[in-house]
Amino acid sequence: MPRIPTVPSRLPQVGTTIFTVMSALAQKHGAINLGQGFPDFSCDPRLIDAVERAMRDGHNQYPPMAGVPALRQAVADKIAALYGQRYDAESEITITAGATQAIFTALLAVVHPGDEVIVLTPCYDSYLPNIALCGGVARPVPLRADFRPDFAAIAAAITPRTRALLINSPHNPSGTVWSEQDMRTLDALLAPTDIVLIADEVYEHMVFDAAQHQSASRFPGLAARAFVVSSFGKTFHVTGWKVGSVAAPAALTAEFRKVHQFNVFTVNTPMQLGLAAYLADPAPYLGLPAFYQAKRDRFRAGLAQSRFELLPCSGSYFQCARYAAISDLPDDAFCRWLTQQAGVAAIPLSAFEPDGRQRGVVRFCFAKQDATLDAALQRLRAL
Repeated sequence: MPRIPTVPSRLPQVGTTIFTVMSALAQKHGAINLGQGFPDFSCDPRLIDAVERAMRDGHNQYPPMAGVPALRQAVADKIAALYGQRYDAESEITITAGATQAIFTALLAVVHPGDEVIVLTPCYDSYLPNIALCGGVARPVPLRADFRPDFAAIAAAITPRTRALLINSPHNPSGTVWSEQDMRTLDALLAPTDIVLIADEVYEHMVFDAAQHQSASRFPGLAARAFVVSSFGKTFHVTGWKVGSVAAPAALTAEFRKVHQFNVFTVNTPMQLGLAAYLADPAPYLGLPAFYQAKRDRFRAGLAQSRFELLPCSGSYFQCARYAAISDLPDDAFCRWLTQQAGVAAIPLSAFEPDGRQRGVVRFCFAKQDATLDAALQRLRAL
């Protein structure tokens, strides 16, 4: 028999992600999938038309490594208009193969073996494996019970080995949004250090109740040390396209691109050109807060009539809820039961905790058609 080599795993503790597991379980049982964070509705047909025009016009070969100039300029202009920070499109904006690749590339660019990276938990599930693959050491710092940052705990976690800090607002999974004061406190905390900030801002256009997204790029002290990560997929309902962007000072961008050119090199040309054309009209992303707030309010109103206990949701397209009045199962077992018996898939919050901490909380995604939400709510209210 041919010999299959035995190799030591780079990620021995990692299996199939909970999102894949729950989506497969939802499909098997015909459940409504409110687990994985993707819309079940289409993007604007004008965006499809713009990509198709680029294809038919012959733009189907490699673009520049850093991204199509027109798209980089459109990103720089958008950031300047929204947040008041002017990045140079040539040397400070990079187009990436989605936000996950952007975060991983930023970590690879700055983290050396043994360097420490502070991560605020619960957190998106790619962060810790990314740090491990870099040879870094993750230093998890729990968010407070209300999922707000605990700056005393962050300060206590900083050591001479701290290379980077990863933050995420609006926050996945909790839907918490950092305030201006939070960002100013962070700025003051990091000011005397050489810590690099990686700001995961993929839900930047989903902030509700007339609040403003407090991008790291708004604050000169943070912008000078930050990789600011954004996602066209999240913003324009095309998660499968896997196109994102990173804004960072030129010196940090230079290091980022050294890695980017060898782990992705570049991102497909026609979608970049289509996105550049589409960004000429700001209305689609400026209208997102109202669009998703209406879905949040619809879902919350329906869930309030169930035995779930709603947690606050100030941003993103996720709603967390406690289920103690329904079951005393651990959250992963409860999500499996919910999928199989109630026909609605959710994600257990313990999947976002490095120690599997139980909070008795599950996460629902409300980036769905109203009919999908209504059908799921009918099933959830019956519990």
